[in-house]
Amino acid sequence: MTIASRHRLLALASAIALACAACSQQPPAPAAQAEAPAAEAVPDSSPDVHRFAIGAFEAAMVRDGDITLPNDGTILAVGQPRADVDALLQAEGLATDPLQLSIQGLLVTAGERVMLFDTGAGAASFADGGRFPQSLRAAGVEPAQVTDVFISHAHGDHVGGLVDGNGQPAFPNATVRLSEPEWAAMQADAGQAALVQAIASQVDTFAPGAGDVVPGVDAVAVDGHTPGHSAYLVKDGDARLLYIGDAAHHHVISVRRPRWTIRFDGDAPVAEASREALLARAADEGLAIASPHFPFPGVGRIERREDGSFAWVPAQ
Repeated sequence: MTIASRHRLLALASAIALACAACSQQPPAPAAQAEAPAAEAVPDSSPDVHRFAIGAFEAAMVRDGDITLPNDGTILAVGQPRADVDALLQAEGLATDPLQLSIQGLLVTAGERVMLFDTGAGAASFADGGRFPQSLRAAGVEPAQVTDVFISHAHGDHVGGLVDGNGQPAFPNATVRLSEPEWAAMQADAGQAALVQAIASQVDTFAPGAGDVVPGVDAVAVDGHTPGHSAYLVKDGDARLLYIGDAAHHHVISVRRPRWTIRFDGDAPVAEASREALLARAADEGLAIASPHFPFPGVGRIERREDGSFAWVPAQ
């Protein structure tokens, strides 16, 4: 039985059982729900798996865990008055402290390709993660079945799941794809030496912004966060979904105020300009969006408000 056939059977079984679609345990911002024909949900029994479609491609967001951050002006809104940050969050019906980020990756099955976009935090101590392998299996995929792993960038909450608990490749039959400058930065980082050694034979790099890294997947250069940070445009016919990596971290702070500095950005002014440009593209082109850090499942759209600012609208 093919992966695609297995997914169809799982979806049919779930539909017969009238199972509920997997959904976030966190309340979305009170903006109107987005219509997302390129990201149509399919029922699933696991709360850590959210199935949808990108054209004829089968897709799912698979959850790894969470990151909790203080709202102290040092991380997601560096140097901004606490009152301004609180007002922004309260206007969207959110608690002001601490700040919550989800961790999830994107799974796409397209013909014989089983593709992952980022791998979660693995055993990283700064995150409450590590559920990625279980979530992947709940989605009907064994790690050995993955053919391609696309890395947005080399921060631990995106590459931590590339190796298992023994430091061995978690996806032994996959090609690990990332941009040339991002791989060069990983190789130069002594703190990632063990990871680099473990995956080196699997790595295939591409030029920043390369089209058709594999059929149906374009890389989109999003400069500033890391040396070779990439988003990925997944496309099948007219259906398109943009996996944004860490172009934006928080679904309110980063989207409503894209020019606010984020401590994790290596070159903050460049990252802020890139973030604003990517949000504008997503809004102007009506792209479906998948985010690894917005409230699970992190699928929706970016819309412009009357004042010209942007807003995250989660898909139903």
